[in-house]
Amino acid sequence: MFNIILKTIFIFFFFVSAAYAYLGPGIAGGVLVATLGVVIAIFAAIFGVIWFPLKRFLKRRKEKKIEKQKKFD
Repeated sequence: MFNIILKTIFIFFFFVSAAYAYLGPGIAGGVLVATLGVVIAIFAAIFGVIWFPLKRFLKRRKEKKIEKQKKFD
C-alpha cells in the first residue's frame, strides 16, 4: 500500500505539465479550510468511536465499585 502511494506521489510530482490557469489567492484559503475540516472530522469520528464506549465502560466499573463498597458497609 505504501509502495503504491509512493509511486503515485512520484508520478504526480515529477511528470507535471503546465496548467495555464490562474488560481487566485482566495482558493488557497478555501482549500486550507476544507482540508482542515476533513482532518477535524476524521479526528472527531475516531474520538467518538473510542471515547464514548470507554466512558460507558468506566462508568459501569465505577458503579460496580460503589456497589461493592455498599455491600461491605
